[in-house]
Amino acid sequence: MADVTARSTPPTMAAMLLTGHGGIEKLEYRQDMATPEPQAGEVLVQVTATAKNNTDRKAREGLYPTKDKGDVTSFAMGGEPTLTFPRIQGADVAGRVVAVGEGVDTSRIGERGLLDFNLYADDRRDINLTPDYYGHGADGGYAEYIAVPSDQFHHVPNPELHDAELAAMGMCSYQTAYHMMTSAGIGAGERVLVTGASGGVGTALIQLCRVVGAIPYAVSQPDKADALIALGAEAVIDRGDLPTFVDRVLATTGGQPIDAVMDLVGGEMTNLFIDTMIVDMQHRKRYPRLSIAGASGGNLSEIMWTRIYLYQVQIFGVSHGTREEAEQLMAWIRSGELKPVLHAAFKLSELHDAERYFVNRGSNYLGKIVIVPDSQWESHGAPFALNAS
Repeated sequence: MADVTARSTPPTMAAMLLTGHGGIEKLEYRQDMATPEPQAGEVLVQVTATAKNNTDRKAREGLYPTKDKGDVTSFAMGGEPTLTFPRIQGADVAGRVVAVGEGVDTSRIGERGLLDFNLYADDRRDINLTPDYYGHGADGGYAEYIAVPSDQFHHVPNPELHDAELAAMGMCSYQTAYHMMTSAGIGAGERVLVTGASGGVGTALIQLCRVVGAIPYAVSQPDKADALIALGAEAVIDRGDLPTFVDRVLATTGGQPIDAVMDLVGGEMTNLFIDTMIVDMQHRKRYPRLSIAGASGGNLSEIMWTRIYLYQVQIFGVSHGTREEAEQLMAWIRSGELKPVLHAAFKLSELHDAERYFVNRGSNYLGKIVIVPDSQWESHGAPFALNAS
């Protein structure tokens, strides 16, 4: 039970329930869900915005097979599956603390903040080998309220950031991006190829490369080039004609090899990404590195292992990150070194429309869309609606 409440919270709330694996018909909007109560060490957050991530769709559709390529499942790295139904999805939660549980200082009531989305298996390890998260193994932010550990709801007071913009900087994208870089040891001056550059992780990677002094080259559509260059990309390369892709990358870098690839695409592109790194090997100072955190271009890639071990390509599979990385990201958000890339906001009750838009998004799509509870719409969603002037 909460020991302090800033104002009385309603006994029930609105939420979007995922009722099983399948299409958007499995998402059911309800207005009679019990409002959670903060337990010891927790805060109760009134949700103002939650960013949508591709993992929401993949978990709903059961697109996380880890053994048989034909499986329809969700990942269960810690043993038994933690995605049980019904479940409230939504990982990247922004909002305000309205109540605290036992042991949490009441001064936190009223704080605006952002959730570290991880469900950590232990306290402070430098690796996280059982990745799970709010919206998957526990209820997330597609609701009016959520109860979370107090030390994972980070205060971000920055008045220049709207709540919807803060949600667009959520850890699902930014921490994944940063862990891709820390796993590969990206350093200042290195040339980094960022695939899927217009999405949430891709736009985070571009900014984070600049923060650490690396040089990001974005793979995206030409009509997004101006926006991505303004965000920090050194250049934008159209995946275009695949047989010429490597030559076009090297022409862009002045013939210099890519030092590391941050890959969110996979599929038939994987070999081409490796090709951008294994030229002029005699002058390399570090191993070629490939960090993988997505497979939007296909879950299967055909690779000759001789190319991997003879060219000594280091491969890093990335899912989630560490508390220390989350805390560093929060510090960069507070300092203004990271900027939101918000595309649009949708009402929680219209999540079906948001899902359809996300899958069929056009060439003007860049960054994140966020989901705002209907009760918060006028303040936190309407200014960022698709038809907002």
